[in-house]
Amino acid sequence: MKKLLLATLLLVSSVVFAANEGVMSLRSQSLDVQDPAEKLKNYPKENLQQPINYIQQPPLIPHHIRGYEVDRKTNKCLTCHSFKNFKRYGATKISVTHFINREGQALSDVSPRRYFCLQCHVPQVKAKPLVENTFEPTGALAE
Repeated sequence: MKKLLLATLLLVSSVVFAANEGVMSLRSQSLDVQDPAEKLKNYPKENLQQPINYIQQPPLIPHHIRGYEVDRKTNKCLTCHSFKNFKRYGATKISVTHFINREGQALSDVSPRRYFCLQCHVPQVKAKPLVENTFEPTGALAE
């Protein structure tokens, strides 16, 4: 019985390792090789918001966010972007859609499903694309 179990385990594990063969990461590295981290990207000198490419696209973050704490108790983004503080810091205020819960009820504070900003918003950096992108905006956004 032990021999049968060992043979089955060897067969299954060989299939798993064979399935990984030839698969490459977006950086053209084999998945078996530890890929060194790339150098940090440069953020644009100007804090200009990039135009959106599609309707309902979350705006990109035009500044660095290294060291920003966003967890269930703290959200560094709200220091500047809350309704209470956005004017003081000259920041973009968060959208009213962030105050609506999944039942469609308006809340007095940010909805828990919108509290973790980095689920949708990402920093904009000067970097070449990892893969070719032929996307083109349509309609009024293309102008």
